[in-house]
Amino acid sequence: MSYEWFISLRYLRAKRKQTFISVISFISIAGVTLGVAALILVLAVMTGFTDGVRRQILGNVPHVLMQSFSSGINNPQELVDAAKLTPHVLSATPFVSKEAMLLSQGNVSAVSIKGVGEDHKIFFQPLLTLDGEPVIEQFFSATTDRPGIIIGLDTASSLGVAVGDSINVIPPLFTMTPFGMIPKMKPFQVVAIFEKQSSLVDSFYAYIPLLTAQTFFDLEGVVSGVELEVDRYDHAPVVADSLSQQFEFPLVVRPWQSIYGSFLSALKLEKLGLFIILGIIVLVAAFNIATTLIMVVMEKNRDIAILRAMGANARSIMKIFMMEGFIIGSVGTGLGAALGVLLANSADTVIKFFERLFGIRIFDQAVYGMEHFPSEIIATDVVIVVLMAMVICLLATIYPAWRASRMDPTEALRYE
Repeated sequence: MSYEWFISLRYLRAKRKQTFISVISFISIAGVTLGVAALILVLAVMTGFTDGVRRQILGNVPHVLMQSFSSGINNPQELVDAAKLTPHVLSATPFVSKEAMLLSQGNVSAVSIKGVGEDHKIFFQPLLTLDGEPVIEQFFSATTDRPGIIIGLDTASSLGVAVGDSINVIPPLFTMTPFGMIPKMKPFQVVAIFEKQSSLVDSFYAYIPLLTAQTFFDLEGVVSGVELEVDRYDHAPVVADSLSQQFEFPLVVRPWQSIYGSFLSALKLEKLGLFIILGIIVLVAAFNIATTLIMVVMEKNRDIAILRAMGANARSIMKIFMMEGFIIGSVGTGLGAALGVLLANSADTVIKFFERLFGIRIFDQAVYGMEHFPSEIIATDVVIVVLMAMVICLLATIYPAWRASRMDPTEALRYE
């Protein structure tokens, strides 16, 4: 061990008359620890929230959407075949979408009717089903007098209907009669009710069979679009670019990022803002380190003069105090990183503990649509926080160490 390291470690241990300086050193370590821990915890929570929101979005919307600016798509099978040949595509399903009014027992609700086929991936879990028959068989059954419809829990509550009840669907279509225009209307039977927590998308959707939707909306052989599912969510832009090169305007291929990407960008911007704000905590702790070293330099005037007189050069003196600040910063950063990772891994447990202890609701699962308090640690975030904290702590040591190295030993020993 070099004598610079030995002296740096020795200065961290206070003598009886230097206890106050030692206390300030521990306060500096605690400040860096809390700042780093808070930064890692907040970044983990924001990452968890972003991932949870993304899963909610991808649970309600297609990964890639193919639509036409014209009245509809007349060749859906051609698009489906081309999509299935594209790498990363798991499924391609056509659909029909149309706004309509639902009427039952004098209650009215506005929804977006979506016609789906048997091979369409249903992005919901039915709450209630008809006795004795699976929902899918009942939904696509051609033997019933009334075609099946699946509605959301909020829509069912507004209409006051349950599984098995009948509701009338009124699209924005009219039939000319001798008595004037009469709205087109058709009765449907509720075969299932689904619920998605905190999902505004599914709250306004109702599902009917694809062939029934095409006939009912006068769209025989025409679909509103084709929905694609990919193996990984980040492959959606690549798939969209590949299909866009195969089909020209008016066909438009959009990944989910172009539809809801602005919302996720807002979350990322908020994460960056919190990173900057909480980084100031580490900066304040670094000022404490600078203050501690300045006080140590003032206290160690005689020691510095003796070291210079014994042959220590200015670079060695500067190294001593920079090493002392480095030790304080390293200990604080290490403890903060360990504490932050620990809190981030047990965030849900800690939240539930305080909820039980104080009898309050901190994280409402029904509001956020998440089963657990979101927290996801990314290794790169932790590394960035640790490096940033270490750099700030090292920069804080430069001025006190420089002042110590510039000290004149003759002036310091004149009155000794």
